[in-house]
Amino acid sequence: MARLGVIDLGSNSVRLVIYEAKKDLRGPKPFRTLADEKKMAGLAAYVEAGRFTDAGIARAADILDGHLGIARNLDCDRVDIFATAVLRNCSNSEAAVSTIEEAIGHAIVLLSAEEEAALGLAGARIGQDMGPGTLIDIGGGSTELTVLAERGHADKDARSASLPLGSVSSYAQFVRLVLPDAQECAAISEHLRSLLADAGLSPAFRHRHFYGIGGSVRAIVKMQAQALAMPAKPARIERSALDALFGLLESDASAFAHAAVKAAPDRVHTLVPGMVIVRTLMAALGGEDVTVCKYGIREGYLMERMLRG
Repeated sequence: MARLGVIDLGSNSVRLVIYEAKKDLRGPKPFRTLADEKKMAGLAAYVEAGRFTDAGIARAADILDGHLGIARNLDCDRVDIFATAVLRNCSNSEAAVSTIEEAIGHAIVLLSAEEEAALGLAGARIGQDMGPGTLIDIGGGSTELTVLAERGHADKDARSASLPLGSVSSYAQFVRLVLPDAQECAAISEHLRSLLADAGLSPAFRHRHFYGIGGSVRAIVKMQAQALAMPAKPARIERSALDALFGLLESDASAFAHAAVKAAPDRVHTLVPGMVIVRTLMAALGGEDVTVCKYGIREGYLMERMLRG
């Protein structure tokens, strides 16, 4: 058995997960989680005029140093750090990554949009039978879309697209206070629609059934359960339930806010932007529901880069 640490340097949170992995990769899930430590960093808010600021670099380095300390204390055999949109899309990407690496004394793997989508899909498929559909991964700074390969086709042939808009960047760009008002929600949706138009997605991305990974999708599911008296862990997001949440937001923002604090206290400010992104994607691409996957990019990275790599 190997003890492996994966640190996901995301646009919203920086998360360390330590796994105990089997040498034999046969079976649906050859690993188990030993520890899970998340720090909400909101790093997308440290991007100014396209540049990742010195304050953002210091914030990222401080959190990563703490996570690496935990990994050392738990005797990890190997620890990998990967970064996604927040460092990939900034104008000073190379310099920012190099400065953080020097500060923490550890390498960072900067994933391309294509690699992020592929690893997200690999994680989503762990222990789950997935039919044709579109996988959505709403991060803090970007949204990844991947067309699931038809049965009998390899995942490597799946098409993907990366949209430079996520829950944190939406909040930072369009929202003045905590919960966005109707005009701000409309502005987020309009901007996402323009990005979809610019991306020129093929008809293959249109599906009735979506699959979702990432914190934003899970926060919406928790909010459904809290605000709409649904089961504790709904398996999917239905368009009707999403519409009901927006109805509550518009009719009683106070009740919505109190439910959000209970459901997703660390994502209160990004919950509604994430909801807007999901609803806009469903409307634009013909989606009727989003099935929430248990695993995502961290587990995909573990399997593909550390256990198989």
